Amino acid sequence: MKGSWLHTKKGNSRCILFMAGWAMGPEPFTGLFPENHDCFICYDYRRLVLPDLSWFDDYRQIDLLAWSMGVWVAAQTLADISTRFTSATALAGTLYPIDDRRGIPVLAYEKMEQSLSAEELNNFYGSMFDDADGRAAFMANRPARSLTSIHEELTCLHQHVHSLPAATDIFTRHIITTRDRIFPARNQKRAWGKNQCVQKSWAHFAWDRPNNPY
Repeated sequence: MKGSWLHTKKGNSRCILFMAGWAMGPEPFTGLFPENHDCFICYDYRRLVLPDLSWFDDYRQIDLLAWSMGVWVAAQTLADISTRFTSATALAGTLYPIDDRRGIPVLAYEKMEQSLSAEELNNFYGSMFDDADGRAAFMANRPARSLTSIHEELTCLHQHVHSLPAATDIFTRHIITTRDRIFPARNQKRAWGKNQCVQKSWAHFAWDRPNNPY
């Protein structure tokens, strides 16, 4: 797992720990988080080993935001320190990320894994949006990663999900994205329970929306 600062400001007492999704990097998220929080992003889940988080001690308040596949990764890797978070939000993802009823349908995931190409990756990025402007803005700042590393991450996540025990729900808020073409909304609802979540009329990539998660 890799980690880097999206932005920091001297003297901030609050920080967002952002667990991004598959095929991500810091580039698309620059400028999308509030300046009154520092923000640290984790991404590239080929190995489920956290980066150095010794900086936790510098903050009075740390808010966890896990998105997409990062929801499952956060639950698997941060459970032992979950009491350190002031809040913990799961967005557009579940604890069952490769699952016909509670996550990404199995055949869809396996098809992507078996035939990932530059064109299919571009199609995946595009499917995170339901508007052309948001898609264009993302593609202009797309993750600076090789196709090989992204394909390796896809395969490793599949192996991780099927080899590790069920993840614990460490989240204080569950946000379902009802216009999602990656994690179907009905599967998100089944995963969390309809009375345990907040529904938003957002596509999978929610940062370009009014009242976005942060």
